[in-house]
Amino acid sequence: MTKSIGNKHEAQHRGKKERLEIRRTNIAREAVKMAEARAKYRNQVKGRPPMDLLASA
Repeated sequence: MTKSIGNKHEAQHRGKKERLEIRRTNIAREAVKMAEARAKYRNQVKGRPPMDLLASA
């Protein structure tokens, strides 16, 4: 499909299966981001510097 499709939004021309696939990939991508963030700040006390900075000192 070309970029210039008139005045309609590109998403309106996507099929139902394609939209569902995009939604699934977006949800999976967000889940990966959240898991990485949770692992990064795991077991950390609020208001204290990160644990890796304390270990190196």
